[in-house]
Amino acid sequence: MDRYESYYRSLYAAAMAVNSSLDPKLVLKTIVECAAKAMDAKACSLRLLDRSGRQLMPGAGFGLSNKYLRKGPVDLDQSAVDREVLSGRVVQVADASSDPRFQYGQAAKDEGIVSVLVVPLRVEDKPVGVMRVYTDEKRTFNAEEEEFLTSIAALSALAIENARLHQALKREYESVLSFDYRTFD
Repeated sequence: MDRYESYYRSLYAAAMAVNSSLDPKLVLKTIVECAAKAMDAKACSLRLLDRSGRQLMPGAGFGLSNKYLRKGPVDLDQSAVDREVLSGRVVQVADASSDPRFQYGQAAKDEGIVSVLVVPLRVEDKPVGVMRVYTDEKRTFNAEEEEFLTSIAALSALAIENARLHQALKREYESVLSFDYRTFD
């Protein structure tokens, strides 16, 4: 299968996951797995901004050890890469273990991560997180890879927004059901 067929199949699988489930954990796990496999990468992760807007918390991961996934939140004050990405740019890191913009360089080295491609997750032009693809060897990502990951990230943001809207609608519905109309008698 050539690269473009792999991208197409992965985009299709990601779109079907978004369309078939309101469980964001399941959808995002499917999406990061599709992205990593399509790009022939070691791993892929998705991190979401916390309520304060100062940290990126784990959202989904594929191909990474539990130790790496649980290394802690990404503090935007210490991660120039993620600040840049959240401003709307796509960023490539040639060597995560030596790039001072990357917060967890030693953890990346211990995990066998070398190069990283990072794209923003945006909902209605507002940053909500980042998606990263990791390789275990030095790699320069081409324009097609950046475009593919940006497309997958857009589907991820759509899944996150769908889940948020579903939860809000569910809370509103439950509120209506619990309202005591007898107070108007």
